[in-house]
Amino acid sequence: MNNNILNQRDFCYKCNRPQSSCMCKYIDSFETNTKFVILMHPKEHRKTKNGTGKITSLQLKNSEIFVGIDFSNNIKINNYIKNYDCFVLYPDKSAIQLNFTSIKKQKSKKKILLFIIDSTWPCSKKMLKLSKNLNNLQKVSFISEQLSNFKFKTQPEHYCLSTIESTKTILELLNNHNIESIEKSKLDNFLLPFEKMVDYQLSCIEKRNIRYKSNSI
Repeated sequence: MNNNILNQRDFCYKCNRPQSSCMCKYIDSFETNTKFVILMHPKEHRKTKNGTGKITSLQLKNSEIFVGIDFSNNIKINNYIKNYDCFVLYPDKSAIQLNFTSIKKQKSKKKILLFIIDSTWPCSKKMLKLSKNLNNLQKVSFISEQLSNFKFKTQPEHYCLSTIESTKTILELLNNHNIESIEKSKLDNFLLPFEKMVDYQLSCIEKRNIRYKSNSI
């Protein structure tokens, strides 16, 4: 039998993970007033085992993923910029701190769209620099003392969070500003597929270490 056919059967095209570690049963998606557009670097797109951008999108019905580096000439993204009140989640000196300030414009009738960059910090900086249409948008950020639960992946700084963890914080703050009205139960379970993914990867690491020790004896 063709190995490619076997590989296709063993792969979940919804969460981009092998069937043996599929996280779809933990997905509990919901609607939001805000549209979320996840800009995924190609390197993140290839991370089928520990990427959180895809899981984030699956949790949010009103979301979309674009894979690339320079989105300056992306027709669909430029249409979104034209028709929505758009913001980019990115730490910047002039960024709106969502802990204290709402991004809802009183006179605007446009819906809010939030671009979330799913990449490493160096790659995120490059993506914004190349994507002139995005770099000109108002940045938003938040203050959090939360530590990332990404236990098998080292974050560049202690305050850095994964894409899905950052998105949960944003959703909570949008709730506080009455931009969203998401049920607490939905928010409480938002990180469940991420937490299950972390547990699975840690178990795999532990099994590899046990086998390594056994072979070393």
